Amino acid sequence: MTPSYRYDVEILHLLVSSGHAYFGRARDGAAEVPTTDAEQVDVVSGKGIVGDRFFGKAAHMDAAVTLIAIESLEAMAAELGVAPFDPLLTRRNVVLRGAHLAPLIGEEFALESRGGVVRFRGGRPAHPCAWMDHVLAPGAHAAMRGRGGVRCQPLSDGTLHRGPAVLISPLPLDPDKAGQANLLRASRLP
Repeated sequence: MTPSYRYDVEILHLLVSSGHAYFGRARDGAAEVPTTDAEQVDVVSGKGIVGDRFFGKAAHMDAAVTLIAIESLEAMAAELGVAPFDPLLTRRNVVLRGAHLAPLIGEEFALESRGGVVRFRGGRPAHPCAWMDHVLAPGAHAAMRGRGGVRCQPLSDGTLHRGPAVLISPLPLDPDKAGQANLLRASRLP
């Protein structure tokens, strides 16, 4: 990656959870699993965040780390007319302020915090699950479509820290669009 553009962002939260809270639990409710909002996390190339539920899982190698912009959650809460959401309930690993993430799908980019750099490849959108209606607010599942964040593959080892950071992008981004929904493909359903 040849860094071309640098954006000041803030890493607000770093979620690490050893277990799945929502997978396969349609009737049982969310599982009680240990979850940490860490001050720092260690990222391993090709594997993810040390201690997280997706670390080293073959099915998630290309999407082991999820990033979301807090502006998306703020916009959703405003649209739904509810109090601000607890961003940790979305189960995204890295919650950022000031990060326009949608254009990074398919791109190599990096996060620099406290002088260290961790490189990522933006994989696919982090689509919301139906649980968002239960854990955030009624209507949150639909509101989160197109702004649930990005699932990424880590391309280098390093440490991310909460606090000021820099998003290094190969293409121009618009931080003012951090909370806007991406246009999704039209559904094949009537």
